[in-house]
Amino acid sequence: MTKKRILIIEDEANMRHMLEVLLEKSGYGVTLVADGQEGLEVTGKERFQFILCDIKMPRMDGMTFLRSAIDTIQETPVIMMSAYGTVDTAIEAMKLGAYDYISKPFKPDEVLLTLKKAEEREKLKSENLRLKDRIQKIERTYTFSNIVAKSKAMQSVFDLVKKVADYKTTVLIHGESGTGKELIARAIHFNGSRHIGPLVSINCGGIPETLLESEMFGYKKGAFTDAWHDKKGHFEEAHEGTIFLDEIGELPLPLQIKLLRVLQEEEITPLGSTATKKVDVRVIAATAKDLAEEIKKGLFREDLYYRINVVTIYLPPLRERREDIPLLTDHFIKQFNGKLNKNLKGVSSEVMEQFMIHRWPGNVRELENVIERASLLAPGNILEMSDLPPDLKAARFPSGGLTREGISSIKEASRLLEKNLIERALAKTGGNKSQAAKMLEISRPILLSKIKAYGLG
Repeated sequence: MTKKRILIIEDEANMRHMLEVLLEKSGYGVTLVADGQEGLEVTGKERFQFILCDIKMPRMDGMTFLRSAIDTIQETPVIMMSAYGTVDTAIEAMKLGAYDYISKPFKPDEVLLTLKKAEEREKLKSENLRLKDRIQKIERTYTFSNIVAKSKAMQSVFDLVKKVADYKTTVLIHGESGTGKELIARAIHFNGSRHIGPLVSINCGGIPETLLESEMFGYKKGAFTDAWHDKKGHFEEAHEGTIFLDEIGELPLPLQIKLLRVLQEEEITPLGSTATKKVDVRVIAATAKDLAEEIKKGLFREDLYYRINVVTIYLPPLRERREDIPLLTDHFIKQFNGKLNKNLKGVSSEVMEQFMIHRWPGNVRELENVIERASLLAPGNILEMSDLPPDLKAARFPSGGLTREGISSIKEASRLLEKNLIERALAKTGGNKSQAAKMLEISRPILLSKIKAYGLG
């Protein structure tokens, strides 16, 4: 285990030596300085778990150090020491941010007990923050009810997520950019047995190659310039939880080898270290690339591909699940009503028609951005064609069939759009119902029942 590092700021050499021997024997890593000025310089470069600081010192005393170091030491517990202490001195030190105060001469057990209390307090603070963060995440999102979809394609995705959520099996999520791959990864984590543990995300294409290894596996003090202290990597942070490796197809080949070892041996080696650390991590990866093609090009290791591709979840693009568009539109309008303080009621039938025929190369993210932009520009409470970006309006089919009044419900929008699309398909195929059904991607019996329902003859 990494030693807890403690800084001793004390002008008396004998006292420094006594504290050094005592604390090193108790398992601490000790750094010694002779006054507040030296302490200020050291804390500007390194981080410590605890600081023991004398009050009476030359050059810079303990109180001045506390005032000057408030930004660099942040919430590090500082324990003040003095042979000239009074209650007023102790109170003043506490006001300046000190955790505790002990009077000289003191017994070794007093120092160790005070440090133990400080350590327990920091542990409780850390656990409380982690619990608070966990509650907020669960409240915000990541249950299936927060993923807006009713299409059969997405219901199949949800079924698969439910089956794999409780297992440590590696999952590869494949889908175009903007389809919501991270949302599915979070659904797997928060609906599974590891939801109590951390979920750590890392974008393999968003971090420079020179930094990616240290971000993933951590580093030891002195491993490179500016490595002032040991730092945990994302794999260690995700211990007993889940790590999400987004855009894994962007991972450089040298790191692919190291990742393969982590998956096989369940251990990491921090940068600058020769020792390994065991990690218990569930890996979920995602990519928009065709990894089989990347293997042929020599850009992705075949052995790593088979290691991460135990279970594959294909996330369909928005154009393959158009029945979700009205539902998503309603969801985003409600979202931006709250965010932008608007009171939008919906979209015009002409806008919804355009949404249904647009290809959505940017998928759900593009739809969200379009609705946010339109919500900002809309002068009324219905989104009109004039509120849409020019490129979306330019790719328009000839109008026909839908009214231009505002649509007040998803059900109404879906009914009108479905009727309109069937009319167009029948017109384009000259009334050939088999060809029309194929064009609409539905079966012929379903098309016949809808033709009857809409009175289309």
